[in-house]
Amino acid sequence: MYDFDVLVLGSGPGGQKAAIAAAKLGRRVAVIERRNMIGGVCINTGTIPSKTLREAVTYLTGLNQRDMYGQSYRVKEDITVSDLAARTAHVVGREIEVIRSQLARNRVRLLPGTGSFVDPHTLVIEDDQGQESHVSAEKIIVAAGTRPARPDSVDFDDVTIIDSDGILNLDKVPGSMVVVGAGVIGIEYASMFAALGTKVTVVERRERMLDFCDLEIIEALKYHLRDLSVSFRFRESVASVQRHGRSAVAVLASGKRIAADTVMYSAGRQGAADLLALDKAGLSADERGRIKVDEHFRTEVAHIYAVGDIIGFPALASTSMEQGRLAAHHACDEPVRGMHALQPIGIYTIPEISFVGRTEEDLTENNIPFEVGIARYRELARGQIIGDSYGMLKIIVSPEDGKILGVHVFGTGATELVHIGQTVMGCGGTVDYLVDAVFNYPTLAESYKVAALDAMNKMRSVSRLSA
Repeated sequence: MYDFDVLVLGSGPGGQKAAIAAAKLGRRVAVIERRNMIGGVCINTGTIPSKTLREAVTYLTGLNQRDMYGQSYRVKEDITVSDLAARTAHVVGREIEVIRSQLARNRVRLLPGTGSFVDPHTLVIEDDQGQESHVSAEKIIVAAGTRPARPDSVDFDDVTIIDSDGILNLDKVPGSMVVVGAGVIGIEYASMFAALGTKVTVVERRERMLDFCDLEIIEALKYHLRDLSVSFRFRESVASVQRHGRSAVAVLASGKRIAADTVMYSAGRQGAADLLALDKAGLSADERGRIKVDEHFRTEVAHIYAVGDIIGFPALASTSMEQGRLAAHHACDEPVRGMHALQPIGIYTIPEISFVGRTEEDLTENNIPFEVGIARYRELARGQIIGDSYGMLKIIVSPEDGKILGVHVFGTGATELVHIGQTVMGCGGTVDYLVDAVFNYPTLAESYKVAALDAMNKMRSVSRLSA
């Protein structure tokens, strides 16, 4: 007889949803989590703190209102780390209470401590005082998450040379910063600190940043970041970082030297598999600490599942939640539909980027014809009202049947707006629906109709000439 029917290792987005889904199906469920990490990395050091920080930055700097009130406009002149941290602490505290309440309401037992395998059905839990206890379960769902990857060659001191977690512990807003890595996390923080007035230099070994995004959207973001005095060093890598008191010099492989108050490494994430004693459960992980799973999120050991960042791409809170729900249903032998192919990507830079579906580059490489419709915020009444003159929405349409192949948004509310396109695409809708639909006025959502008409007019011109 096992202690629980389902045991979840980790209380991040994937772990939460897995535990609650299993509890809703009538199973005895427990979650193992460190006492100071309820909600996992997402709530404590990752998604929620960084997005709250972004909200505080955009509000206090008055960045979104400068087209209206002038480039010198600011809500607060001297913005301190305390100003930013206060809002973050408030939101994190509230979110932790929400998670505790949800687990309690669903009778999910919270087991405080750090868990690792003893055998395929048993884990040992070590609490804050070093006391150990054992717990067993019929089914186990691993949602242990990740931590920032730290290259061995870098001497992190969490003051001058930091990773993305260390951002939240800075004692002041740095005057200058080198961001190593132009991935999602690196670019998000680069844009935030640039908005605060920090002189930011981004070093990236690839030829472009965010290469999975639409090129036109990325060019728009790059232009906007350069307007905030962000410098880019593409096709460059950092060979070493030399500390000089409370400052540092980043030495590039090309010989260039960049002085900065802070150097932040954004070198991807490392799965927490090395802390789980996976070998005792008959499992293993790759060099980045990721666990291999099948389409049901089941590992090589049939009763053990894994979800969230620890299984790799796309490693988003949104997808982790759905993975957790699906894994729990499968573990409980409950019929469930698979993960939907259309998954939106949201990047919380300043301004935001979000997209769903395919890009122009992808379609061109695969010789798939398409037409593009674009709406620019500056041409929308709502865009003028909110002072966003740079935002844009792009829809990619199939000229053969009018189906929407992709939606790409840059600017205010991008991560919200994208879901309209996602819904139309998911329901098999065509550009005709967007052309005929009535949107509230004035709204940014109206950009869908404007972009749809733009694409329709282009396709009509081609048809007329061809006829």
